[in-house]
Amino acid sequence: MLRSDFAYDLPEDLIAQEPRERGRSRMLVLTPPSRIEHDTFANFPARLQAGDVLVLNDTRVIPARLYAQPKGAMKNAIEFLLTREREPDVWETWCRPAKRVKPGDVVTFSDSLRATILEKDEGTVVIRFEGDVAEVERLGVPPLPPYIVRDAPRESDKESYQTVYATERGAIAAPTAGLHFTQTILDEIASRGVEIVRVTLHVGIGTFKPVKVDRLEEHRMDSERYEISEDAAASLNRALNEKRAIVAVGTTSVRTLESAVRAGEGRFAAGRAETSIFITPRFEFQAVDKLLTNFHLPESTLLMLVSAFAGAEAIRLAYAEAIEQRYFFYSYGDCMFIARRSDAA
Repeated sequence: MLRSDFAYDLPEDLIAQEPRERGRSRMLVLTPPSRIEHDTFANFPARLQAGDVLVLNDTRVIPARLYAQPKGAMKNAIEFLLTREREPDVWETWCRPAKRVKPGDVVTFSDSLRATILEKDEGTVVIRFEGDVAEVERLGVPPLPPYIVRDAPRESDKESYQTVYATERGAIAAPTAGLHFTQTILDEIASRGVEIVRVTLHVGIGTFKPVKVDRLEEHRMDSERYEISEDAAASLNRALNEKRAIVAVGTTSVRTLESAVRAGEGRFAAGRAETSIFITPRFEFQAVDKLLTNFHLPESTLLMLVSAFAGAEAIRLAYAEAIEQRYFFYSYGDCMFIARRSDAA
C-alpha cells in the first residue's frame, strides 16, 4: 500500500488546542464495515460487558523538553529533547542548535543541574545529568505535539497531558486515548465486572516522526520498550482461553499486546522487551477485539493501525462523518470506540 492511501483533509479549526474535560468528550462508535453511532465518553462503561478485559498503558510522560543556559556569545538557550534513557541519568537527546555543543562540553540548566555531552552523532546528542536530577521534573516541559500551539509553556499541560493512572515514568508522549478517563469512570467500569489490566509501553520519539517513504513496506518503526507483568499476562491468557473480549485503550496498548502475543507464540509473554511492530492493513490481529482511540494525523502510522483494525474504507467513512459532525481531532481531541473487523483475525 501507499502512504497517500491514508491522506485526508482536516479543517484546521478541528485540531484540538485545549484538552477536553475528562469524561466529557464526544465518542464516535464504529462497528465495521459501516455502522456509525454518536455518543459521549461518559457512556463508555455501558459499552463494555462483564468479563471483558480493559487494557491500560500506565506509562507516565516525563517533562522531556529542557532548556540549557546559552554558552559563550550565544543569545538563545540550547534546547534538549530527551528521547531515550540509556542508563540512569544518561539520555539520548535531540538538541537545537546541535552545532553549538561537542563531546566534553558541560551545559547548565540551573544552579543545581548540569549535563556533560558524552556523544554526538547524526542528530543524536548523548548527555549525562549531574547534580540534582530531580530538577528535571521542575525545569522540564511536556513535549507537546507541534500541532498544539503554545506561545509559552504552560504548567497546566503537565497535568492535562497525563492519564489519571500514569505511574511508570518514561514516555515522551502521552497515550492520548487514556486522557478521557477519570477515576470515577474507571471505578464504574470495574463495578460492571470488567477486569482492568495494566501494561507499560514508553512512547518514544517515533510517535512524532512522519512516514517519508511512499511504499509502506519500506518504512521502519523506531523501537519502543514495553513490559507486561506476570499477573497481567495471566489475566490476558485467561481471557484468550475463555474467549472474552480484550479491549485496548489506545494504539500503544494494541502494539504492546500484539507484540507480546507473538513473542509467546499465541500466548501473552510476560517480561520486558522491545517492539518495532508496524501494523498496516492485512495485519492479522491475535490479541485485541476492540479499541478506544483518538483521531489520528493523515498518513501517520497510527491511522494505518486503526485502518488495519477496522478496515480502511470503514475508517475513511468514520473520519468523513467525524469531520462533518465537527469532532475534535488529535491528542487533545475526541475519541472513537472501534470493533475489530470480522476478517482481521
